[in-house]
Formats: sequence, C-alpha cells, structure tokens
Amino acid sequence: MTSKPETVRRSLTESALVLAPGSLRAWVRSGEIGLVLLAAFVGCVSGLLVSGMGWAAQGAHELLFGLDMDVRLSATPHVPPLVALGVPALGGVVLGLAIWLGGRLRRVPGRPVIDPIEANALHGGRLSLRDSVLVAVQNLISNGCGASVGLEAGYTQISAGAASRLGLSFELRRSDMRVLVGCAAAAAIAAAFSAPLTGAFYAFELIIGTYAIASLTPVVTAALAGAFVSRAVLGHQTVITIGQTPAVGPADYLPTLGLGLICAGLGILIMQGVTLVEEGVRRTRLPPLARPALGGLAVGLLALVATPQVLSAGHGALHLNLSEEGANVGAAALIGLFLAKALASAISIGTGFRGGLFFASLFLGALAGKIFVMLAPPLVAMVLPPATYAVVGMSALAVAVIGGPMTMTFLALEVTGDFPIASLVLVAVIASSLTVRKTFGYSFATWRFHLRGESIRSAHDVGWIRSLTVGQLMRRDVRTVRADTTLAAFRRAFPLGSATQVVAVDETGLYAGIVLVAEAHAAPIDDKAAATRVADLVRYTDEVLLPQMNAKEAVALFDKAESEALAVVESRQAARVIGLLSEKHTLKRYSEELDRQRRASVGEVA
Repeated sequence: MTSKPETVRRSLTESALVLAPGSLRAWVRSGEIGLVLLAAFVGCVSGLLVSGMGWAAQGAHELLFGLDMDVRLSATPHVPPLVALGVPALGGVVLGLAIWLGGRLRRVPGRPVIDPIEANALHGGRLSLRDSVLVAVQNLISNGCGASVGLEAGYTQISAGAASRLGLSFELRRSDMRVLVGCAAAAAIAAAFSAPLTGAFYAFELIIGTYAIASLTPVVTAALAGAFVSRAVLGHQTVITIGQTPAVGPADYLPTLGLGLICAGLGILIMQGVTLVEEGVRRTRLPPLARPALGGLAVGLLALVATPQVLSAGHGALHLNLSEEGANVGAAALIGLFLAKALASAISIGTGFRGGLFFASLFLGALAGKIFVMLAPPLVAMVLPPATYAVVGMSALAVAVIGGPMTMTFLALEVTGDFPIASLVLVAVIASSLTVRKTFGYSFATWRFHLRGESIRSAHDVGWIRSLTVGQLMRRDVRTVRADTTLAAFRRAFPLGSATQVVAVDETGLYAGIVLVAEAHAAPIDDKAAATRVADLVRYTDEVLLPQMNAKEAVALFDKAESEALAVVESRQAARVIGLLSEKHTLKRYSEELDRQRRASVGEVA
C-alpha cells in the first residue's frame, strides 16, 4: 500500500520519484557544500539543455527557410513569399497539435503550467518536469517556425524543471529548493548570453526574489557552469559588438534619464498590447488550437509587408541594426521596424505561440535608443554615438518588460565589454524600473499572473502564507450553546472564568454567533433574566472564518470585526461550526513562521 508521503510526492512531480541514497541525501542537506555541488551539476545540465535547444532552433531555421549555415533568420534580407507565409502558418498547425497532445499527456490538463517565478513564490520551488518539457518543446516549435518569440522562457522552464526534480530526489528543504531552481534559471540565462553575472542576478532579482550571502555561492557556481558548458558546445556567442565608447561626462546622464522614462512607457504599451491582442483573438471564438496557425499567417504577412527582421527572436536583426550597415537606416524606417516587431511579438504570444518577450524587448529597446538619438536635439547625438544609446535603450526597455535592473545592467556590461556604458545603463534602468513599478506595477510575467487572478508581484516566497491556513491553526474543541438557551441557564453552565467566549448555534446546529461570557454575566439580574435568551446577546453573526483562509486573511477579518476570536465554519452555505481561532494565536504563529522564513532566506540555521 502506498504511504501518504509517497502519494504527495508523486502528485507534486506527476510521476514516480527516484530518491537519492539516504546517506547522500543526509550529506547534501547537512551543509552548504552539497548544495553547491548540486548547483554545479544543475548548471552543467542547464548549459547542455540551452545549447541543444539553441542548436535545434537554428537548424529548424536553416532547414525550413533555406538559410545558409549560421545565418540568422531575422538578418536574412529576403524570404520567398510562399515560405514566409507558409512556414509560420504550418508551424502554428504543428504547435496546435503539440498543445493538444501535451494536454492529453498532462495529469491536470486545465491547470496553468507553473513557471519558475510562480514555483518559487507559491510552491517552494516545486514544478512539474513533464510540464516543463512540454513547454520547452512548444517554445522550440514556435521559435523554429519563425514566430516572433524568444527561447529564453523555454530555457529557464526546462532547466528549472530538471532542478526541481533533482531537489525532490534529495528531499531538499523549501529554502534550498528555491535556491536550486534559481540556480537553474541563472545557468540558463548565463548560457544563452555567455554572461554569468547576468544569469546570477536574473536568479536573485526575478527567480529567488531576494539576495542573500547564503545563496551567492551556489547561484554564481551554476551560472559559471552553464556559461562554460554552452561555450564549450557552441563556442563563444557574441551578442553585441560596438565601438569604443567615448568618455562619459555629467551632461550625458540627462538624455539617458529621458530615454529610460520613454522606454518605461513603451514597455507598458507593449505588455498591454499583448493583452489586447489576446482579448481580440478570444472574441473571434476561433478554437484555441487553430489560433497559432492564424497568428503564424499574420506574422508571415508582416515579414513580407515590412521586413523579415520581425521573424524569430531577433538575434540577427539586433546585430544588423548595430552594425555600420544599420547606421544608414533612417528614423522613419526604424519606427516602422519597431512597430512591426512589437506587433509581430504581440500577435505571436496573443495567438498562442509559446515564448516570451525577453529578447524581443532587447531588440525593441535598441531600436528605441537609435530612434531617440535621431529625433533628439543635435547636441545629444553629438555627445555619444548612436550605438551607445541603442545599448542603453535595450536595457531600459528590457527592464520595463522583464524586470531586474541589475540583471540588465550586467547584461549590457557583459555583452559589450564596455565599462563606461554600465553607468549610463544603470541610470536608465533605475528610471525605467521605478516608473513601471509606480505606474503599472507589473513585469510581463507578473502581469500574466494578474490576468489569471494570481496576486503575486515577484518570486518572493509567499506560498508559506497560503499554506498557513485557518484549518491548521484553529482549535477544534469548541464550546457551544443553543441560541434559545435562557440567560440564567447559560450563566449556570458557563460561570465567570470558565471560558472567554462561547459559540452559539441554532436548533439545526448551524452557527448563530458568539456570546462573550463576561458580557453575559454583566447583564442585569432581574425578572427579565429568566426570559432573556442567548440569541439576544450574540455578536459577530456575519463574521466567520473558513478553513481554507490563510493567516493573513484571518488577521484582516479580526481587524474588521474587532474581535479577539472568531468561529470557523465549513462554508458560508453550510455554516456548521468546526473550530475556533483567536487573534492572539494567529499573530503568534504568523510571526513565528515569518521569522523562520527570514532566517532561512539569509542562511541562518536554527
């Protein structure tokens, strides 16, 4: 017979879990060295997964679009009309079939796939490896057929899924599991951009949600391992090559600040544009599995009408627009390219293609920086070269959409190798991040959570609050009294000091209110006392707790009711009393758990 822990473990992983040997599990859990070694292993695995997906996507582009070896799809000057229209549309058909098949393979088809941010925020780093593989395959199909989405979402998803499965095999603690998932994401981004610091801060800012000395070593180790493995497999991938930046002076920061604010507004418009496209497609009532085919046809049409640079993530197009050839393109053409790429990305995601806006936001930001220089007063263009503002815009728009100010600052530094740029980028990303946070409040990932009803704003661990429920905290030995009991009988049954409050129930046993014992004994003793009923003294008739409420919700209800204790009922429809919870006990447990989580996040051992 399967034990309960085994059943829970299988429900989390959706398949039988192979545990590591007991002595090895104990050694890994007992100190930091074991976690660091696991992080290094996760980094190597992530580097291999990223390399494999990148190689497969490029191979699909070369095969389907007839490209020469190592030529990027978005940098090709011409795509035959039938290929431009047919490949993305047929890719949408294949994706629809893959989504249908994936739905049949999943244990819970209707449940949204848990991504690394949600896993760390709500589930203690637990996410399904099966779902992660399906997402990665769907992302690869989407990018491979030319849809305007990047592979970064697939990179981090499959890497985090593998790390989560490994962590479950070693039965890691909640805090260590969250760090290991962060390590996987760090390695994936580091491998994708050959940028270990970028990967590390991506994990700290976006996946783990906080920076702590205890998580520094494993995260950096994983990022370095991922970058080294990727370079060994694919060679060094140069993302951006620009000329040497002149000396940066105080006058250069003001236009940089302005560019950051502009990119914040553009980022908000892009995120809301994706939502508008999704809503528009939903209103067409087209079957969900047929939507990617329509989206692929629209993206292919954009590639013909505008430029092939709208296809795929945009690696080649970014290189092209930062090269000497791209320097000759006018502002009107760049504005047209910006609008076409933004629309292609919104259509791709809005019609169901799998992927994210990570690299699209980098490309769009670079275009925004170049457009800013061309349309700004001549003095701005004379101080620093357009390529510098392109890099600043790249980081500022990416931080507006993705988040992570330090992540994007280090990305600009590592992919250009230019230190003077870093200070300008830092000013722009801080301005962009602050503006988006105060006016919009979401990154693209958390905005998607908001649209489906989730309240999380980051990967900061709030799942423990939801698991600290009223049903776990309540006292089940509840003292009750019938609401039609006389006051005299109540006083005899509950003398002063025997209880603080007693729950009143009606003749059918359902909740009727709470009687304060002291208040009942304070009532005047006269001839009316014999006729007075408990029902005349009950309070909090409408304020009840439900067992699924978390501690935070319970505290808010205590404040609203101004009560020291409230009854817990099965449901509002079937108000059978099952427990009693006091505000004092709730606050004590909440404070203890909060302190435990704080100590775990900074690596303190109890």
